[in-house]
Amino acid sequence: MLRLVNGPGRCSGRVEVSYQGSWGSVCGEGWSLKEAHVVCRQLGCGWAVSTPPGAHFGPGFGKILLDNVHCSGEESHLALCAHDTWFTRSCGHEADAGAICSGEGSQRLPVRMDHDSK
Repeated sequence: MLRLVNGPGRCSGRVEVSYQGSWGSVCGEGWSLKEAHVVCRQLGCGWAVSTPPGAHFGPGFGKILLDNVHCSGEESHLALCAHDTWFTRSCGHEADAGAICSGEGSQRLPVRMDHDSK
């Protein structure tokens, strides 16, 4: 399972995965639009717009479950991308991966509609 947390909506935030009943974050070192694109697709949130660095959505708590994630961008699930063994990590929560997707609930400027005709 996969989710984005601490963002303004369900389609942007810190990347968290669930493995063996535990939720944890993903190390963002080497994280790119290819990996974020897989996350956005898996969540039905369109495509990746941005991958803010340095735990932009706040540091996670608990375990870092995935590290050295490398995707082609075509995978249907993040777990299908190449990665180190689960629970193996080389970074701290200050480098937690994040994603901003194009879909519902992503960071977008509101559209203002003026109905006053002068």
